[in-house]
Amino acid sequence: MQPYELSLTAAADAIRAGRLSPVELVDSVLERVERLEPHLNAYATVTAEQARHAAREAADDIATGRSRGPLHGIPMGLKDLIDVAGVATTASSRVRADHRAQADSTVAARLGAAGAVLVGKTHTHEFAYGLTTPQTRNAWDTGRVAGGSSGGSAVAVAAGAATFALGTDTGGSIRVPAALNGVVGLKPTYGLVPRHGVTSLSWSLDHVGPLTRTVEDQALVLAALAGHDPRDPASLAAPAQDYRPGAGEDLTGLRVGVPRNYYFERVDTEVEAAVRHAVDRLQALGARLVEVEIPMTRYIQATQWGLMVPEATAYHERTLRAVPELYQVDVRTLLEAGELMPAGDYLRAQRSRTLMRQEWARVLADVDVIVAPTVPATAAKADQETITWADGTVEAVSDAYVRLSAPANLTGVPSLSVPVGHDMAGLPIGMQLLGRPLGEKVLLRVGHAYEQSRPTRVLAPAA
Repeated sequence: MQPYELSLTAAADAIRAGRLSPVELVDSVLERVERLEPHLNAYATVTAEQARHAAREAADDIATGRSRGPLHGIPMGLKDLIDVAGVATTASSRVRADHRAQADSTVAARLGAAGAVLVGKTHTHEFAYGLTTPQTRNAWDTGRVAGGSSGGSAVAVAAGAATFALGTDTGGSIRVPAALNGVVGLKPTYGLVPRHGVTSLSWSLDHVGPLTRTVEDQALVLAALAGHDPRDPASLAAPAQDYRPGAGEDLTGLRVGVPRNYYFERVDTEVEAAVRHAVDRLQALGARLVEVEIPMTRYIQATQWGLMVPEATAYHERTLRAVPELYQVDVRTLLEAGELMPAGDYLRAQRSRTLMRQEWARVLADVDVIVAPTVPATAAKADQETITWADGTVEAVSDAYVRLSAPANLTGVPSLSVPVGHDMAGLPIGMQLLGRPLGEKVLLRVGHAYEQSRPTRVLAPAA
């Protein structure tokens, strides 16, 4: 096995035991980046020289007993919305082609303090305003979309071009590409991971979270990221936790909510079969299945768009007026539409979200997690604009992808996407676990138990 193939946990164990040097690991990942970038285009910026220097420093520190923990010497990618001092933050847009960050974002500073090594900044759908990341190609099939907007991060992790990465999630932008590329993606509880120094799409919906190869890897990264930061007005003063799931834990007594509505409607048959098979496996591990009714489903997408569109337009107000021609057409159209939205609609969306949060709290009082598909279909072809469902309904690809992920953004509850197999074309399928606010440890326990019960996964068959 090559070093780039190792999970974060396995790499950290090998470094701690002296079987692997951070220099070997980073060199292996950088060689992978060099070979795959012409095919995948996961990175907006590659910081190879900086990464090699940091790897040598990490190796020296560890050799002299100054280890900073499991992330020390581990190569990572950061979505190109996340500031790192001296490195470009372009948001994959011509609008910011010349922008260089003056200081680290909170998450970059925390990962740097933990010793993680930056390989580069990963592509996003321009300013995170989309669900496909069109310039990046799927790690399993380069003729298909990567998913968005954290497509570059998911592809890099899936292809071995980063051991872990960070993304952002406003309507599903960590979990969607995680599902489409066969990796693990976590949207934490709203406010658990600070967003200071991260370019915003929609202030009240944005989250920052990790993309990894295993659930156990998620726990290691989340422990480094979580914690209060007064510079983010939404940041929670939540106590520090050890998120690592226990070895050999079963799920005896855990109540798993299985939706009777919404989440299994207009879903590809192979996706539904894979997720329901995974649910059966959770039951075999000791979980008790409980049927649940998802509340206020007719208002979910209208509320999502009613909040996101005006907030995004407000953020881009100056540049939209100054240099509209520099935006991609799809993003500019959405931003201009936001200028036409009445204030009353935005306020009604706020009220709808408040009611939705209350109703979800009621449902989650009776179960420990809710399980559902992450996305209703696997990766669409690069030029595909719509999906036609069995009932004849035609849906835009982006609308389909956001439909099942948006509820967690609206309610702020944590949501974890875990790979649960592949369709007949060999494309990955993801299962989504949703839990109570600050219930990340429970989600990781469930995801880890499922992951340990299924055959070992391999990296994507990248070119």
